[in-house]
Amino acid sequence: MIKRDAYIDKIRGFMDKPELVKIITGIRRSGKSVMLELIREELRIFGVPEKNMLAYNFENMELEPLKNAVSLHKHLKEKIKTLKGRAYLFLDEMQEVEEWEKCVNSLRTNSNVDIYITGSNAKMLTGAYATFLAGRYIEIRMRPFSYIEYCEAERENGQKGNDAEVFKRYLKLGGMPVLSNLGLSDTEAKQYLRDIYASVVIKDIMMQNNFRDVDLLERIILYVLANVGKPFSATSISKYFKSENRIVAPETVLNYLKGCEDAFLFERLRYLDVPGKRMLKINEKYYVADHGLREAVYGNNERDIELVLENIVCMELKRRGYDVCVGRAGGKEIDFIAVKGEEREYFQVCYLLASEETVEREFGALYSIHDNYPKYVLSLDEFDMSREGIAHKNIREFLKDS
Repeated sequence: MIKRDAYIDKIRGFMDKPELVKIITGIRRSGKSVMLELIREELRIFGVPEKNMLAYNFENMELEPLKNAVSLHKHLKEKIKTLKGRAYLFLDEMQEVEEWEKCVNSLRTNSNVDIYITGSNAKMLTGAYATFLAGRYIEIRMRPFSYIEYCEAERENGQKGNDAEVFKRYLKLGGMPVLSNLGLSDTEAKQYLRDIYASVVIKDIMMQNNFRDVDLLERIILYVLANVGKPFSATSISKYFKSENRIVAPETVLNYLKGCEDAFLFERLRYLDVPGKRMLKINEKYYVADHGLREAVYGNNERDIELVLENIVCMELKRRGYDVCVGRAGGKEIDFIAVKGEEREYFQVCYLLASEETVEREFGALYSIHDNYPKYVLSLDEFDMSREGIAHKNIREFLKDS
């Protein structure tokens, strides 16, 4: 089992602090349930008795009677009464429980409990839900394996191959954690990823938003997957459907896209005018949580390698805790502006710097930014092509450089 130290390090400082509910969110099958087990391992090391750790997965049909706030609260209160000392609650896929936030807030206020929750939909922390727990929770966003974690999992499972071969597998099938343990063929792995995709569509998008047109939703998802990293708007998708003799209002497209974001399937990036330091009201870009899902549902990861590399870098920057947007400066587009506190970095991503024209395009976009923050061009070239204060890095090395 991969330890996923980056997440454990974030959570460790909040362990045994009952005043704060720990909520782990992320796309389905990204490792949230395993993270709860890793937290339990940490608590065992510190002497917490096994019987004081109460764990529930609300996707288990046997827990159907507990999937509302009143019945779950009553059940947990009775369990807690039988324990000596603090109870530790591990509540997996909590969005399945109706009005879960009322139950959790009551337990947090009136019982000696330390609470850990997972959820596969961002709506559980918005609107009325957030009101009950405002200022009383911390959210840890989990993502599929980084490239470093993927390499570690490959080693643990005896997979062979040099860096280039391992990266090729990662490029094609992505970083969904369970894939590394199953030893599946490419065909079997894609079927597993399609099953994850189906669960996300039905459970985390359709059911959570009461959407009725699954065909429309899947067509919108396919459009986004085909255009990962390309600028477009809800209006442009609406026009695309019109060209196929289907009338879909831009507002409907926006609602479906928001449902996909809430299920952590897509990440939306806005444009920033670098000189003016203001967000631009123009087309946005979308990236998929795991590029393996793109291969399984849409295909063509190797053909669209430049788009997929861009997706991988975007997700890595998010994983490292950066706020990420797309930049505009001097009439040119910067792939990513990554900001964390006072830190700021600029990135251009391409497959290979195979011609002088490509070199000029990628480096030239960064020449127009006149500040002293670090600027990078990332590609799969093996030779360092840094110039004029702009660093060039191999993408594999960048992904390993945590």
